[in-house]
Amino acid sequence: MQFFSSLSLATLLCATLAATVHAQSVDVQDAWVRVAVPGQKATGAFMKITAKDGSRLVAASSPVAGVTEVHEMKMDGNIMKMRAVEGGLELPAGKTVELKPGGFHVMLLDLKAALPKDTTIPLTLVFKDAKGAESKVELKVPVATAPAMHKH
Repeated sequence: MQFFSSLSLATLLCATLAATVHAQSVDVQDAWVRVAVPGQKATGAFMKITAKDGSRLVAASSPVAGVTEVHEMKMDGNIMKMRAVEGGLELPAGKTVELKPGGFHVMLLDLKAALPKDTTIPLTLVFKDAKGAESKVELKVPVATAPAMHKH
């Protein structure tokens, strides 16, 4: 796989994700997980999610982490605070919600191993629509130091 550049691999992964996820009325794009070094116990996953009919991201899971939560980071005075999002992250119909460093993100806690650059991890997202019906999206997410579109 070394002959693939990270960008073409990321493009291929994103195209695969869009094709897989679109059928469930939720589109996930530009997903990536931040590199974790040996001994590191937590990292974040970031992506852009668009729910065609409106939905909530209510849970996430990955076999690489003991605990996976949807978190929000925001300033409280001059202190950056991180907390779990209660009741799930609102995804308004047709509006893209960006999970990014310093904002909403999926937190992978109690990591079971290092997550080296240019590997991928499985990540399952659980959505709940307005009627309360749950759907799952299975992703293979690239591990990187920054989003693919910002690499030089």
